[in-house]
Amino acid sequence: MQVANKSGIRMESGIAMNTTVDSGPTHEVLNLESLYETVRKLATCNAVVVFSMSGCCMCTVAKRLLFGLGVGPTIIELDEHPAGHDIQAVLYDLCPDGQQSIPAIFIGGKFLGGIETLMACHINGSLVPLLKGAGALWL
Repeated sequence: MQVANKSGIRMESGIAMNTTVDSGPTHEVLNLESLYETVRKLATCNAVVVFSMSGCCMCTVAKRLLFGLGVGPTIIELDEHPAGHDIQAVLYDLCPDGQQSIPAIFIGGKFLGGIETLMACHINGSLVPLLKGAGALWL
């Protein structure tokens, strides 16, 4: 398991998040694009990624379910990351209307959804095949 810390995200694949923010309207647009790209890279370079908040009970449920299935997800605690608020805004854009953006679960490089989708997949039996297809389980 890898967890984001205050200095950035350390990844086995060598991807590190650049959290410097420049002033000016042009740099803000580029920073937003780089945040989208960072989320995409994190999702595609790891079998399972959970964007979480350390005090969120639903995030804890999602992490415990995945750990209970034998998955070691990459966990990014947004409240402990300098760019966490901006990443959460990117995740909010990915969510359908009415869904919470945290926890945000990516499996096999694809956005699965939040806790509702994760639990629904677990209950209907489609979660384990998704995890196997992503290389997160070797059963």
